[in-house]
Amino acid sequence: MSSDLHPPRLDVDRILSDPGVRIVVCCGSGGVGKTTTAAALALRAAEQHGRRTVVLTIDPARRLAQSLGLTELDNTPRPVKGVSEGGDGSLHAMMLDMKRTFDEVVLAHTDPAKAAEIFANPFYQAMSSTFSGTQEYMAMEKLGHLHAQGEWDLIVVDTPPSRSALDFLDAPARLGRFLDGKMLRLLLAPARAGGRSVFGLVTASFGVFSRVVQKVLGAQLLTDLSGFVAALDSMFGGFRQRAEQTFQILQADETAFLVVATPEPDAVREASYFARRLGEERMPLAGLVVNRVHRSQVPGLGADASLAAAAGLDESGEQAPTAEALRIHASLAALADRERAVTAGFSAEFPHVPTVAVTAQPADVHDIDGLRTIGAAISQP
Repeated sequence: MSSDLHPPRLDVDRILSDPGVRIVVCCGSGGVGKTTTAAALALRAAEQHGRRTVVLTIDPARRLAQSLGLTELDNTPRPVKGVSEGGDGSLHAMMLDMKRTFDEVVLAHTDPAKAAEIFANPFYQAMSSTFSGTQEYMAMEKLGHLHAQGEWDLIVVDTPPSRSALDFLDAPARLGRFLDGKMLRLLLAPARAGGRSVFGLVTASFGVFSRVVQKVLGAQLLTDLSGFVAALDSMFGGFRQRAEQTFQILQADETAFLVVATPEPDAVREASYFARRLGEERMPLAGLVVNRVHRSQVPGLGADASLAAAAGLDESGEQAPTAEALRIHASLAALADRERAVTAGFSAEFPHVPTVAVTAQPADVHDIDGLRTIGAAISQP
């Protein structure tokens, strides 16, 4: 496969400055600099383009808070200090608190007595903290809430690592299927009948079914579950409706997905996987950001020629430092060639996806100045 493919250049500044773009979603596998990229883009949007920006991280790691100079992130947008003033832009940062977001949803869509009943239910307590898919569903809830507020010109979302980030798209439907599942509806039907014990009605009405469920789940869990479903009954439609609304927002032109990768085979495979999925879901893939790319300062001098020149100097017994420098250059040139070949695999499959390569930095990013450097590198002409 040729490594000479030249995809269109990704113009990040055009995306960040476009008032029609209100959401930027950064996604990719773990360890590719996705969190740093999201923070750098948010900072650049605020400082260079005067946009009121909030960056939301769903990644459980707290690297974002560290790079933004915050001691901690929580479910409330926090102002980031050190952002250059003089324009209309501002930057806030927050980290998804799954349980708190779920609690806020309950409080917003039920009366206080019903909310207290839900909060006290053991199944809700477990589900709101640990149930598979709840984190990603609540991320959709929080994104939808931030979007509806109208307070922000731009929302930058830092998703979990790639295969988990797919849950960001799948979770609303999966949680909806769970909440609307046949078994839960069977549990809910007796509750709607009123008066008698939910568990007793289940036992009386469904006989063998209830005994099997009891055996699998246990009587107490079944009681907690049926009580939870009964309490949430009025919210079922709201869960699904809001999830569908947010999903439609992610499909709209006001959203831009950026896939983040490094020039490593696994990371590029994940990037390709995600790009295919975004295409299947008709979601707007704006481009690919390839971080930690190595470049030769003498691109006209290839690895083979450099090694041959070093060997010639070795034979003459002269200029040993120069020969060593040539060998170092040969290693760098060979690495750059391998990285181009790996990235070309993505470009061959997605030739029309704009791409930008970000040169590897000498040190990790831990502060605002470092984020500015990254933002400038991503936006290079």
